[in-house]
Amino acid sequence: MLVPAVFFWQIALVVHVVFVVAAFGLVLAYPFVVMAVERYDPRALPVILRSRQLLGRSLVNPGLLIVVVAGIYLATKEHQWQHFYVQWGLGAALVIGGLEGAFVMRQSGKLADMAERELAGASGGEFSWSAEFMRARGRADQVNMLLAVIVVVTIFLMVVQ
Repeated sequence: MLVPAVFFWQIALVVHVVFVVAAFGLVLAYPFVVMAVERYDPRALPVILRSRQLLGRSLVNPGLLIVVVAGIYLATKEHQWQHFYVQWGLGAALVIGGLEGAFVMRQSGKLADMAERELAGASGGEFSWSAEFMRARGRADQVNMLLAVIVVVTIFLMVVQ
């Protein structure tokens, strides 16, 4: 009897892991990217904010869908539905997708608009962001850090099951 070299569930697992890395790598790296950009060239912040908005639409949310579909297949194939890590993973996916769609992408666009206006009105000397921008940015930073924490906790739970 021939035994396949690779089983479909293994391909599903690879797809699951690849899209976790692709979609959620951005979520983990983004707070650090923003800090680096602000340190080296704060005037580039609107580009980073617009990029975050675009990548949320084109990478994070579609990648999240692929992660969930592959995860559902794996949980079903391996009869894992009763385990906490599977239920946590589904809950985390709902929270990440909801926050990404309802807050992060929208807020990134609004912050980019605000930053562009403030930079356009800046004179040649030292530049600093307005208090309004910093409050909005603080809220966005908190949500982005929460997303990063959810991703790390979810990966931990998936690994240690």
